[in-house]
Amino acid sequence: MKPFDVYPLLNVTPVKASGCTVWDDQGQAYLDLYGGHAVISIGHTHPHYLTRIHKQLGDLAFYSNSVHNRVQEELAMKIGRFSKYSDYDLFLCNSGAEANENAIKLASFHTGKQKLLCFRKAFHGRTSGAVSATDNAKIVSPFNKTENVVFVELNDIEAAKAYISTQEFCGVMIEGIQGVAGIIMPDDGFLQALRDLCTQYNTPLILDEIQSGYGRTGKFFAHEWAGIKPDLITVAKGMGNGFPIGGVFIAPQFQAVHGMLGTTFGGNHLACAAALAVVEVMETESLIENAHKVGSYLLAELAKCDKVKEVRGRGLMIGIELHVPAAEIRHKLLFEEHIFTGAAGTHVVRLLPPLCLSMEQADQFLVSFNQLISQ
Repeated sequence: MKPFDVYPLLNVTPVKASGCTVWDDQGQAYLDLYGGHAVISIGHTHPHYLTRIHKQLGDLAFYSNSVHNRVQEELAMKIGRFSKYSDYDLFLCNSGAEANENAIKLASFHTGKQKLLCFRKAFHGRTSGAVSATDNAKIVSPFNKTENVVFVELNDIEAAKAYISTQEFCGVMIEGIQGVAGIIMPDDGFLQALRDLCTQYNTPLILDEIQSGYGRTGKFFAHEWAGIKPDLITVAKGMGNGFPIGGVFIAPQFQAVHGMLGTTFGGNHLACAAALAVVEVMETESLIENAHKVGSYLLAELAKCDKVKEVRGRGLMIGIELHVPAAEIRHKLLFEEHIFTGAAGTHVVRLLPPLCLSMEQADQFLVSFNQLISQ
């Protein structure tokens, strides 16, 4: 047996990592500006993270959700306080797609309706309901196709209003920043108007903060820049710094009913210990503030480059759109400069580094990128 061939693989085999540095099996060091697709939030193998997980592993790694779980309760309390959503409830699961599945299900149960409004170029996951809400026909199987999901253009409030005002929708689902699409930003004014429409027509607003949340944009959630509060918020990726965990923040108006949601592994003791370490490190090391400072510097410096078509993003969620296909630049960054970056489409280099990225490491990237883009 061999692994199913899902992704085209880069010819690099990481075996060790620390902070923002990854080493391969040949001993070569790489600057990690991709964080395993926005997953590494506090840095690789952070000492506090390792200590938390090791201690929990020695005490109790897993028991089911049919008993009290003090680690889960501690996590909910700390996340609520740190994110300023203490009045919301937390449902824990294993991944971002799972979080989105459960948010959609909650909205549908709550309203008794089945249609969902989403936005062009959205990516919400690959499981059945989440992929139906993803605007990419190539990854939606015939089984997943449904007329329950309607897509409108991002930032087109009149198009959104035309559907929301019918009051046929269980919810409106939107990313804090569209990541897979190439770091596409919803306007703050659009999010504010969308919040008002959802309130007016009693339609839950679901914010997918799986990639854009957990401090990545220089605030805990990307939607904070618009000054709004959604009804449901989904999180994952940076939540566990590599340990599989996801969750849904649930506003007080949603009534919990036993059996409505459930999970075997979600919120297990070991996952909660990892997530607790993330919150604690983010707070004690001021990583959200660092993401804002270093990210603002990168955005400003990249905007000066006339070889770049457009720079988009906030904090350490950055898309660099080039006039030419980005594949060669990314290849040279990886194999000549030893810097990991991501991609979105054909022309965008995507930066999603750990939130502990230093100014010196940002400068290292800028020097390498500017040299390559000028060739």
